[in-house]
Amino acid sequence: MTDLNSFHVSRPVTGATGRVASVDALRGFDMFWIIGGEFIIKSLDNVFHGSVTGFLSTQLDHVEWTGFRFYDIIMPLFLFIVGVSMPFSYRRRLEQNSSKSALWPHIIRRFIILWILGMCVQGNLLDYDWSQLKFYSNTLQAIASGYLIASVLILYLGVKWQMIFTFLLMLVYWAILALAPVPGVGSGVITPEGNFAIYFDKLVFGQFQDGTTYSWIVSSLNFGATVMLGVFSGYLLQAGMDKKKTLVYFVVAGIVLILLGLFWNIWHPIVKHIWTSSFVLFSGGICVLLLALFYWIVDFLDFKRSCTFFVVIGMNAIFAYCASHLFDWGKIADVPFKGLEKYVGDWYPFFHYTGGFLVLYFILWQMYKRKIFIKI
Repeated sequence: MTDLNSFHVSRPVTGATGRVASVDALRGFDMFWIIGGEFIIKSLDNVFHGSVTGFLSTQLDHVEWTGFRFYDIIMPLFLFIVGVSMPFSYRRRLEQNSSKSALWPHIIRRFIILWILGMCVQGNLLDYDWSQLKFYSNTLQAIASGYLIASVLILYLGVKWQMIFTFLLMLVYWAILALAPVPGVGSGVITPEGNFAIYFDKLVFGQFQDGTTYSWIVSSLNFGATVMLGVFSGYLLQAGMDKKKTLVYFVVAGIVLILLGLFWNIWHPIVKHIWTSSFVLFSGGICVLLLALFYWIVDFLDFKRSCTFFVVIGMNAIFAYCASHLFDWGKIADVPFKGLEKYVGDWYPFFHYTGGFLVLYFILWQMYKRKIFIKI
């Protein structure tokens, strides 16, 4: 397709219009690590204390500041997949009601629900203590911000301008960090306490800032950019191209984004905590390659059954995320397993975390079988 606007959600498509199995599987893969996979794998290092388990355990921790580990892809992949799904959702809604303004009640409602859920999960909202409240501190709220920005771009700009504005979001973020001065520190400093993004959060939120080295307000620009990288991938899935050609586009795009991120890293470091622009490109490239991998396995090779495990999780991702944070499923698993602790020794954490995961997975499986899918 030579006309970029042929990808726009207001245009009809010849490609996929319903759910794409590879996207659901990838979402489930991402969520697996959040709802228990991380702790299951890390618990094995308590048993074996080997170089392999030690390496895996390290990769399942966020990098302290600059650089990248496997676990640093989990949050951007969540945002990216939201973006992938948006062309499907918006195109379907516009076909049902051609008015763009009719979409905004749904957009605002989703934004508010995600924001409140984020405050429940990580913002101490359920403590019912005003002094403990953290207003903006969670992945779901980052998704809400990125989703809102992406919605404006998708609905009111042509695809070429969507690309330009996505780059401008990253460029503006870079300019703010490079030029805006931090009192007592100066401008252009990217350290845990000296960067402008974290300074601005503390300035605006005061006691309601989350108390970490993660930033949110200025970083929202790049949350939007990450979601938009997913949107562009969603366009490709709906383009009606040959599957092999689509796969090649994903692989090339992923590699290019990674290289661009590494190049920008020379001047503008890859830092997940404040979601730098180089991090957007580097993590975005990995997200696209992961989508390519799942697209190859599930849609190109047609191995759909092999990914059912992840699809079960991915079809109720928001529910799984909130349930894993708000409830301790390991305590339920302790009912049959707790008595084994004196016999299994260092293996007990593995049984504890695996059991907790299986309890939650059983609920997700029952929801999947009964076609109960919680959407917002």
